[in-house]
Parts: sequence; C-alpha cells; structure tokens
Amino acid sequence: MDAVEIIGRHYAPASKSHRILLEHGRLVAEKALAAAARVPHLAPDLAFVESAALLHDIGIFLTDSPVLDCHGREPYIRHGILGREILEALGLPRHGLVCERHVGVGLSAEDIRRSGLPLPERDMRPVTVEEQIICYADKFFSKNGSDTPCEKSVAAIVASLRPYGTDKVERFMGWVELFG
Repeated sequence: MDAVEIIGRHYAPASKSHRILLEHGRLVAEKALAAAARVPHLAPDLAFVESAALLHDIGIFLTDSPVLDCHGREPYIRHGILGREILEALGLPRHGLVCERHVGVGLSAEDIRRSGLPLPERDMRPVTVEEQIICYADKFFSKNGSDTPCEKSVAAIVASLRPYGTDKVERFMGWVELFG
C-alpha cells in the first residue's frame, strides 16, 4: 500500500491542498514513529503507524476549508468520518478508523450529542495503541496553510484542549507521559 499514491488519487499533485496534506502527514508520521519507538513493549505496528499518519486527514478535500485549498461542501469537523469512508472503500478499514478517531483527542458519543456536532452519535475515541500514537502526534501540528509549519508546545496544546473539558486535557497528558 502506497499512502502517497492514494493521496494522489484525490489531490492534484501540484495543488496547495496536496502540499499541505502531504507535509502535515509527514510531520505527524515522523512524530508518531518517534513516539512509537518509546513504547516498544506495546509492540506498535510501525508500518501501519507511518501509512495511517500520512492518510489520517485524507478527507479534508471534501470540506469547505479554503485556507487549505479545499472547496468541498462539508464542514471541516466531518473530515475524519469522510476519510474513513474513503479508506474503507479502498479496503483499508484500520486506516479509516484512524481518520475517524483522531479528531481532537477523540470524541465520545456524549461529546457529539452535547455539542450538536454534525457527526454520527457514536464513540470516536482512539482505541488501539497506533490510533492513540497518531492522535497524540497530530496535536503537535496544525494545517493552517502556512508555508512554515511549526511544532506546538505541550502547553499550547493543553491550552487549546482546556475549553473542551478536563477529560480531554487528562487524555492528552496521559499520552505525553506515555509517548513523550
């Protein structure tokens, strides 16, 4: 399975959205592989971590996110479930679950219901060690259309999670302790 080739099926190779997605995916993959190396006792599947990290945001082209050069009709919050649909259709259900479960630090059915999010009311929190590693690594990098990506600090990530509840901060800080 060639993650870059799969991305190329959905994004024009010379487009800004292709560049943003690939650069972000590579940064997340690098951070995720470093995190995985810290937990060899959990036996994470490194090949899967790398390919799933590259593909975790594949659904953004279907969203209305002009800053990312994405001109779809869906709200950005749906990019995870859209990515899951794309990857499941390609016979990659494990990769699809990473797409769905990486948003925020994962969303519970109660989070979705309470916030009235345009998502199916189901648990979308990372379950496997690989899903958790990718979700953790993703928090360090934003896709903001900038040509100069920079890694966020743990403090900045915690500040961005705090409005969503102490449980989100605690989940992330548990990952920092485990993977960081």
